[in-house]
Amino acid sequence: MTLGTNRRTGENLKLTSWRSYQDPSTGNYTAGLAPLTFPELTFPELLIWKNNVPVWRSGPWNGQVFIGLPDVDSLLFLDGFNLINDKQGTFSMSFANDSFMYHFNLDPDGVIYQRDWSTSLRDWRIGAMFPSTYCDAYGICGPNGSCSSREDPPCECVKGFVPRNSTEWNARNWSNGCVRKGQLRCERQSNGGGKGDVFVRLQKMKVPVNAVQSDANEQDCPKQCKDNCSCTAYAFDRGIGCMLWSGNLVDMQSSLRTGIDLYIRLPHSELKTHSNRAVIIIAPVLGVAFLAAVCVLLACRKFKKRPDTSAELMFKRMEALTSGNETASNQVKLKELPLFEFQVLATATDSFSLRNKLGQGGFGPVYKGKLSEGQEVAVKRLSQASGQGLEELMNEVVVISKLQHRNLVKLLGCCIEGEERLLVYEYMPNKSLDAYLFDPLKQKILDWKTRFNIMEGICRGLLYLHRDSRLKIIHRDLKVSNILLDDNLNPKISDFGLARVFRANEDEANTRRVVGTYGYMSPEYAMEGLISEKSDVFSLGVIFLEILSGRKNSHKEENNLNLLAYAWKLWNEGEAASLADPTIFDKSFEKEITRCVQIGLLCAQEAANDRPNVSTVIWMLTTENTNLQEPKQRALIARRGSCDQGSLSTNDLSLTAVTGR
Repeated sequence: MTLGTNRRTGENLKLTSWRSYQDPSTGNYTAGLAPLTFPELTFPELLIWKNNVPVWRSGPWNGQVFIGLPDVDSLLFLDGFNLINDKQGTFSMSFANDSFMYHFNLDPDGVIYQRDWSTSLRDWRIGAMFPSTYCDAYGICGPNGSCSSREDPPCECVKGFVPRNSTEWNARNWSNGCVRKGQLRCERQSNGGGKGDVFVRLQKMKVPVNAVQSDANEQDCPKQCKDNCSCTAYAFDRGIGCMLWSGNLVDMQSSLRTGIDLYIRLPHSELKTHSNRAVIIIAPVLGVAFLAAVCVLLACRKFKKRPDTSAELMFKRMEALTSGNETASNQVKLKELPLFEFQVLATATDSFSLRNKLGQGGFGPVYKGKLSEGQEVAVKRLSQASGQGLEELMNEVVVISKLQHRNLVKLLGCCIEGEERLLVYEYMPNKSLDAYLFDPLKQKILDWKTRFNIMEGICRGLLYLHRDSRLKIIHRDLKVSNILLDDNLNPKISDFGLARVFRANEDEANTRRVVGTYGYMSPEYAMEGLISEKSDVFSLGVIFLEILSGRKNSHKEENNLNLLAYAWKLWNEGEAASLADPTIFDKSFEKEITRCVQIGLLCAQEAANDRPNVSTVIWMLTTENTNLQEPKQRALIARRGSCDQGSLSTNDLSLTAVTGR
């Protein structure tokens, strides 16, 4: 695909939408690389215009990604692509894997869809779409405003600025943006008087529009901006170089995986005010426990509920467990998490009646509830007999409250009153995957295409936990009963009570007490207590084999073999496709099924180093024209009598002073 304006011929190559889905005449939207007149680009940016007015912007291309795209979850960006400059002003998009078929279109509503062809599903799949969130709208928060799709309200003035019109701003009309609270001191500093301006760092930002590129290196870039009184911000990216801005800063987003650090100029007086962003000088370090406690107090005020002593105890213990060993750069602002009154949840579940019971987990029963405003929820009531107490509840709250991904279940709130411990989640009407997979009638609903989508969706969610959230999160209890299904049978990973949060420089950890479900635990974890990404990958391999076969790993096959051993036997005999559930087996799918069995066995290999990481698993699932490695020795774990599906321990806790992004 080639886009851009050819400087020699003046030809502008771009996508143009239809007028409507039924009318193929020229529509209102166009998409392409910004012409040199808007803005004055020295690096390409992809834009969508409506009647020549920009409505979406990708951010600048740095040689690897567009700085400013939201968390992209697609083959296009997994496999990689490049923009090739023909030196005439046009750029061609070149893909790393030319065996794939890609399709791009701009629909009548002004949305770009990137689709890739799946030969296993025999259909086009949506890999990415832009714009995809509210914050993607061009300049949605006005000048000097920043948008975060993870916050409500999404718009905020950047540090040192206040709303131009507070009445409009509070009414969620952000178009007029923000203005400076104090005047810059740059001129006074150049004349030798007063304290000079400072620069504040905004992290993981989609940089503003209208950047001017400088030839300054990384060390000289800050000085070049500092010495120029008209320079209001700077950023440096190794793929682009030094970028400088003057005037208002327009079209910014925060907390983007592809974002970079943006430094904005502020008067020195702003250093005296509180900020939760890192400043060039050392900023006050805020503990996650303190932030969480503030959120609870706000929630209590919102619901007009007196603070409960148990809730106070919860956050005192959280503060003790998470006492400050994290820097300000690792802090994450928790969303306000509502505290529900126990009576509200009792009413919603009809006093936890049996007819509303959805299932029984290792830590207690789960009930369907309906709140007074009509919202359906799932309520997990922790059983005192389970041994899961405040620590595990805190772990789940801290880990999941800030995770946002379509393949992770959403936590709506919690309740701590007296001895009661309850968690409130979004309701999944199709319950858990095991309810379908191991039911002779329901498993027929899970055809091959649906099962493949479920496997891929689990991988997408797990990739977010391992790599795409702020820090690595190891689930530690990944199994089919912890995979919930929404209306469309899309998978959502749930139950984070045993999750372990790793710091950025950690690859593995060790625990003396092993927790989880036997049959899904990797050998090194079950026998040595070693935890890493590859622990979850092992569980993923077992889940793959269960999805493919429709049988539990504990189920005894011929010669008293469990599912993993049986799959290995069939693989060695060249009969891997025989593992498939008869309800999905079809000769036309035999090659794809065999490949997925192979991927499952690769994930469940004995040695952790032999197992692929999750991004590689996704690549193997979605790339069909490449040969995979032969699986090595399968995992051999000594059996423990009848405890195959039991929890080895319920008293272990892994909690750090950080949260998911």
